[in-house]
Amino acid sequence: MNADDWVKLFTFSMPPLELIVRGSLMYWFLFLIFRFILRRDVGSIAISDILLLVIVADASQNAMAGEYKTVADGMVLVGSIVAWNYLLDWAAFRFKAVHNLLQAPKLPLIRHGQIIHRHLRQEFLSVDDLMSELRKQGVEEVQHVKHAYMEGDGKISVLRQNGAS
Repeated sequence: MNADDWVKLFTFSMPPLELIVRGSLMYWFLFLIFRFILRRDVGSIAISDILLLVIVADASQNAMAGEYKTVADGMVLVGSIVAWNYLLDWAAFRFKAVHNLLQAPKLPLIRHGQIIHRHLRQEFLSVDDLMSELRKQGVEEVQHVKHAYMEGDGKISVLRQNGAS
């Protein structure tokens, strides 16, 4: 590899602003899909974590495989995606309204020992799946549960009835 090849590797093949706009548009498009359509899954990691991982992997792959003309193109694209993720995390920590927009609210699954089947259907969660999660938390009977919620991150939290073991 000669000196000209090294220089070409770190120059831009398209305007950096275009890369930032492309990365931003894809981030927001995929974020909205994950947040409002593919809401959550039991025990899953945060939506923004998956989104960041998928987009950065794709952007990095394109930069490494040469679909972009230069490494600099991939660096700007990945940088803009990471910046959005960091900015959203910061804003959600700092502002309650942003947190509420980005984080799905908890969803009651059991109330005073009664399964709320409508909410299970809404999340495509079977009674067997729910019971499996209860057993993981040491609860054998639904009647022993005061409240169970699917949290915004997809995990199920359980509050037992008084005296239930």
